[in-house]
Amino acid sequence: MDRRTFLAGTGGVLLAGPRAVEAQRAPKVWRIGFLGTRTAADTAPLIDAFREGLRELGWTESQNIVIEFRFGDGKLDRLPNLASDLVQLKSDVIVAQNTPGVAAAKNATGTTPIVMIFVTDPVASGFIVSLARPGGNITGLAGNAGLEIYGKELALLKETVPGLRRVAILSNPDNPSQGISEINIAARSLDVQLQALEARGPNEFEAAFAAMAKERVGAVLVVADTIFFLHRTRLAELAARTRLPSMYAFRVHVEAGGLMSYGPNVPASYRRAAYYVDKILKGAKPSDLPVEQPTTFELVINAKTAKALGLTIPPSLLARADQVIE
Repeated sequence: MDRRTFLAGTGGVLLAGPRAVEAQRAPKVWRIGFLGTRTAADTAPLIDAFREGLRELGWTESQNIVIEFRFGDGKLDRLPNLASDLVQLKSDVIVAQNTPGVAAAKNATGTTPIVMIFVTDPVASGFIVSLARPGGNITGLAGNAGLEIYGKELALLKETVPGLRRVAILSNPDNPSQGISEINIAARSLDVQLQALEARGPNEFEAAFAAMAKERVGAVLVVADTIFFLHRTRLAELAARTRLPSMYAFRVHVEAGGLMSYGPNVPASYRRAAYYVDKILKGAKPSDLPVEQPTTFELVINAKTAKALGLTIPPSLLARADQVIE
């Protein structure tokens, strides 16, 4: 071997050495699938909270994680294909929104870990065995805080509407986990009569509110549902047209013109979902991670809507509100 050949070979080894070491030290980039039931625009603030939670735990996009987003845009029949897509991308964990999203993810895979967010009753839906020991490949955050939340919503309506005795409950029959039986129990304890009405989509909203007007109910409680979320402005318009005080689970309905909401702090739950992703990526099994129920709640009141309805919100209620929209 001549000197020139030797130097060329040595140089190749010297150059390859650092590259090999660098390759060995490069952290694994984990793939997180995110299955959204709503639109990207609607979900953006919640995704920001989720990303913030990940950053707080040391996860940075393009460095040690990549997030693959898929959104159903309110078209629930799209979710099965979107879930399958995330599985085929070999996602290390799938974060799924609401009951329809988790159902689609569950049907798409029995092995990929799934972190659910805001499933009203994950046990009744068949996603987990129990809150304490989920079993299977699903864990995360339930949306149901128990009977107390419905009792609180009805009590707030009674406090706001003098002499309230009849309340309409609007639910989506295609959503199997909306806690209607729990609402009935809460209503009996408050001496409130309920009128149960259903709507699968915006084309059925008009008939539901017409029935409310015919039955002369004094207020309406709209149960949490993806379809109702997507068409929250239309619901608020119909409630205003029929002059019905309306109660919702989430503040976005009040921002759209509804009267009031009492329910979980949604961004806080999405930030907390990052905790589950972190645990799973570090080796924890979903079956060993207890499912959490909401612990932080907020009361939001739309004072402008109250004025339009001729309602005077009690000062004590305004003082307890987390936000009053003027």
